[in-house]
Amino acid sequence: MNSKLLAPWITKLLTHSQYVLFTLLGLITAFWISWHALASVNFTYSTGYHLLNIEQHIDRFGPTNRFRRGFEDTEFDQHQRLFSEIVTAIQQGGQGLASIEYHLPNGRHYTLLREPEVIHLQDVANLVTTFNWVAAIGTGLFVGLIGWCFIKKLPAPRLPQVALGLLGIAVICGLILVIFGPTNTFYWLHTKIFPHDHQWFFYYQESLMTTLMKAPDLFGYIAAVWAIAAIVIFIALVLLCQRILRTQ
Repeated sequence: MNSKLLAPWITKLLTHSQYVLFTLLGLITAFWISWHALASVNFTYSTGYHLLNIEQHIDRFGPTNRFRRGFEDTEFDQHQRLFSEIVTAIQQGGQGLASIEYHLPNGRHYTLLREPEVIHLQDVANLVTTFNWVAAIGTGLFVGLIGWCFIKKLPAPRLPQVALGLLGIAVICGLILVIFGPTNTFYWLHTKIFPHDHQWFFYYQESLMTTLMKAPDLFGYIAAVWAIAAIVIFIALVLLCQRILRTQ
């Protein structure tokens, strides 16, 4: 086939590949930025706490814990502090998890986490560390792609194109959740992500961590907040890139 006839098709393919790559790397960047932004405000735990009635949940399951006493006597401020310390420890590679304590009105204090819970949260911290490295590379590539588009005088994807891509991703994720269910999907991901010999499922009666977070309800709330924040940041990145590339 004549190379002159192939040239327009190759150019078109490269252009669409650029848009796909732009969207993928932009989403990685947006999710990374939003993760750390939300971590700085404890993933809006206080809002989720009230929406999910976590206080009543703690009142119900705190007395049933087989390993720790008196957690039902703690208040909202302390619950918020404990969750904040868990988030901080995870963000710092797991440092300090074993020393997190809750305090009772009678002056007694107990460590919040048992060894299996510390091990699990250390696995989570390791996962976050890996995500940070991958996302940092993805963000670097995203910046490099914008620079390449600037040099080659290529336009950024239009917002409708990006919106269609995001809609497609949302539809796929939604279908997965509808077909398999949020809880089953959550459990399946855990079996694939974490070491098989490490406990990751905890009953409320054995884990104050799980009680404090009303798992998996709080995780669903955090995932929704994270996704919304990431999409907002991604759209802002697209608009910023359009403005930068229009100045070339």
